[in-house]
Amino acid sequence: MAETIKQQEQKHLDAVIDKIKVAEQKSQERIDQATSDESGIRKNFENDLRLKTDSYEGMMETALSVRQQQQLLGERQNSWQHATDELQTLKKMEQTPYFARIDFHEQGEPKTEKIYIGLASFSDEPDRFLVYDWRAPISSVYYDGKLGDVSYQTPDGEQTVNVKLKRQFQIENGVIKTVFDTEEAVGDQMLLDALSEQSDTKMKSIVTTIQKEQNQIIRDTKSDLLFVQGAAGSGKTAAVLQRVAYLLYRYRGKLTSGQVILFSPNQLFNDYIDQVLPELGEQNMIQMTYYQYAGRRLPKLKIETLAQRFSEQYTPAEQRIDTLKGSLAFYDAVTAYANHLEKEDMIFRNINFRGKPFFTKEKIHDIYYSFNENYRLFNRLDGTREQLIKMLNRRISSEMRTKWVEEAVQDLSREEMNQMKGEDPQEFEDGDKEFQFYARKIVMKAFTPIRQAVVRNRFLSINSQMVHMLRSIPAIIDLSDYGISKEDWKSSVERAISDIKHGRMTLSNVSAYLYLYDKMTGKKGERDIRYVFIDEIQDYTPFQLAYLKFSFPRARFTLLGDLNQAIFTKENSKTLLDELSTMFDPDKTRVVQLTQSYRSTEQITDFTRHILVNGEAVMAFDRDGDLPNISVGRSREATLQRLVKQINTNEADKETTAIIGKSLADCRKLAGKLKQAGVKATLIQSENQRLAPGVIIVPSFLAKGLEFDAVVVWEASDAEYHDDDERQLLYTICSRAMHRLTILATDKLSPLFGTVPTDEYVME
Repeated sequence: MAETIKQQEQKHLDAVIDKIKVAEQKSQERIDQATSDESGIRKNFENDLRLKTDSYEGMMETALSVRQQQQLLGERQNSWQHATDELQTLKKMEQTPYFARIDFHEQGEPKTEKIYIGLASFSDEPDRFLVYDWRAPISSVYYDGKLGDVSYQTPDGEQTVNVKLKRQFQIENGVIKTVFDTEEAVGDQMLLDALSEQSDTKMKSIVTTIQKEQNQIIRDTKSDLLFVQGAAGSGKTAAVLQRVAYLLYRYRGKLTSGQVILFSPNQLFNDYIDQVLPELGEQNMIQMTYYQYAGRRLPKLKIETLAQRFSEQYTPAEQRIDTLKGSLAFYDAVTAYANHLEKEDMIFRNINFRGKPFFTKEKIHDIYYSFNENYRLFNRLDGTREQLIKMLNRRISSEMRTKWVEEAVQDLSREEMNQMKGEDPQEFEDGDKEFQFYARKIVMKAFTPIRQAVVRNRFLSINSQMVHMLRSIPAIIDLSDYGISKEDWKSSVERAISDIKHGRMTLSNVSAYLYLYDKMTGKKGERDIRYVFIDEIQDYTPFQLAYLKFSFPRARFTLLGDLNQAIFTKENSKTLLDELSTMFDPDKTRVVQLTQSYRSTEQITDFTRHILVNGEAVMAFDRDGDLPNISVGRSREATLQRLVKQINTNEADKETTAIIGKSLADCRKLAGKLKQAGVKATLIQSENQRLAPGVIIVPSFLAKGLEFDAVVVWEASDAEYHDDDERQLLYTICSRAMHRLTILATDKLSPLFGTVPTDEYVME
């Protein structure tokens, strides 16, 4: 019986593939047509276009002709691009046109309808769909419910249908490998097969295996804040990338990939996921790290890198100051300070001309504070610029009479005079008029830097203002509430001053610096960004999130992370949810929890979960594998030999291996030793590197969000991982492993593994 279903389905599949091939041919014809049209237009263009520039009419005619040709070329270019994109999608569909079928009955309709769901829509005639896009409203029925009545959202409101059948396929190169009917959205077998594939250095899309909770994340269009708390390996990132693809599909014509921005943990991660959206038939969105976002706006300052931040040793006092600077209370203090600048304390600089003040800072101060007290900072700045430009214009005629201008006119060569006259041959009534003409041109040119300085707010001093603000903080915030003494605060201000003088800035100061500058200059943020996605949210401070919300005032936010994996913010991550609730409307906030971890085998998930003392819930997925292996060597040499043995075992089993060290320094040392031992491995030293195939060595803070077949934790010894606040870091490292986890230490194992039951690992 099963065979006949399979045969029937194969027949249907063959018919669809034949039609896809016909469509491919048509797309190819359109591509060829557009290409030949384009070269035809270019040829004609060259032959027809005789530049007529001897008369105004001739020039107009030429310009119109050029414009017309440009439009024609643009149209051909568009049709070529459209046909090329279409052909690429069809080629993918030819191998696997769809992965599911649902049969359902709509109330009032005479017969049951059956539809097939795939990566993209495909119709052979208008309005006759052979395959529906996985993002189409009806497709959510496949992911969301069981058999029976299921409701789904359509552009016209909620619709209910009775689902009679859910069928899943595994299709390879146009051949059905397996067919199975299921009540659930996705059969575990299918998920298992998708997950058991070897990992490579690129992330794959998981459209065929979206779970119900993930589908809620993907299709949410109502929340201003969607917070996804997900265990390591629960498919947070995959679901969010599908969410981007869904939103671009749902709001096609109203939303482009340039209006969606993803803040990712590091550049390596961007490299890892950069194929997912193109696989789903969409353009990639803007991807950057918070560090890049800040750096792009402050090209002259060297901002502390992830590696520097991770390896810095803070004193307890510095840690308390850092915590304060990352808080919402500090954000409010910067806001209060900026509002205070409407009344007093704005710091100005002279605008100089020929070595002397042209506009003195005192004069600028008087203008700035001469406006009505209802003026906001932005209006004051606007008004000040306007006044200064007026004063500058009034100074032109008096400056024309100065000695240096007179000398400059006398020194003009014939060529310079002709240049100043330009296209417009001037006839002067007398020498006086001629002198005035050249004098005005010279003064206007000389005043250009002043005009630019005014327009670009060069009379403000953000560096001095930042220092003044830091010094004013004790008057705005009661530091003793945060366990910070006046002396400790003072020395932190001195460090900030020294940093600014040397063109440096710590990550804890950079957000306040940018926010203060935006408030001073009235910048209202980037209003055309509609969706902001922030991954690994647990490593952000509330200040950074508040600043991003200020910077993208019209965007909806999707935040995802695992509060168990806070590497940088550690304890702050626990209060993050409370702080978020004050930033967003609770009625438009949705929290989705993904507790099922799919990345690792059951054995690895259970082991990593027990490293945490009171971690958020993590449920292992039923996939079998070896127990994690712990080996403690007597010497560094013995540990290194054990590592080489493990690499060879993994390579024999075709498993990609990542050796994760705690710091960059540890990884560099290890890379040198492996090189001496003749083992090939790629050391990842910065987030801008590419993930290479083969064995890689990566420091812990760059491994976030990535996954590997086999992970070796390098030197998980008592000396390296001793303090309780390193549990989350150790959990993050171990939870990168999909199939095999090996933990190596020298002399004495880290006590943090003491919470793991002994039957959950093998001790060598």
